[in-house]
Amino acid sequence: MSDENKVNRRNFFRDGLRQLLKPVVESLEEKLDAVQKAMPRPVSLALLRPPGAVAEADFLSTCTRCGNCVNACPVDAIKIDVNHKVGGGAPYIDANLAPCVVCATLECMTVCPSGALVPTPIRLIDMGTAEWNASTCVRTRGEGCRVCVDECPIGEVAIRISVDQRIEVIEDGCVGCGVCQHRCPTSPKSIVVEPKATSF
Repeated sequence: MSDENKVNRRNFFRDGLRQLLKPVVESLEEKLDAVQKAMPRPVSLALLRPPGAVAEADFLSTCTRCGNCVNACPVDAIKIDVNHKVGGGAPYIDANLAPCVVCATLECMTVCPSGALVPTPIRLIDMGTAEWNASTCVRTRGEGCRVCVDECPIGEVAIRISVDQRIEVIEDGCVGCGVCQHRCPTSPKSIVVEPKATSF
């Protein structure tokens, strides 16, 4: 058999095998996709930037790490890691430890000398958006927990209980303060804030 015939025969069997396995591969891909969609979302380990923070890259380059916002925060929610291991050495909020409570003065924004934090009306603050995980929430087991709704400093324009008794986060209203995440009684948390800034 000539080399050309060997190559053609090899190609014939390879193409035939590929066509034979195509439905199997497609079926496996569909099943994997369905399993991934059904799996509960992992708990976010990401950190939040303080209210009024400019876009992440600009925030990192503009912030002087002066600590004014840290000192101004009435609930000690804003932190700076002087070793630069957390948050790139810039101010951050870990909602699991202490969320932003969207205080009346929002002084953190006004004491920033560099422009990394810009004074912003409460309704326009965008630290992130809360995401509810039904699979771990006690409401799906018939319990009447509504801590995330009751404790939200923004109120029903940000989060509410829907007509089918599920937790509904209103993306345009949620400022991403993290109070719901902090107060959630489940472990892992059934509601977490996905930060606007994703690169820490």
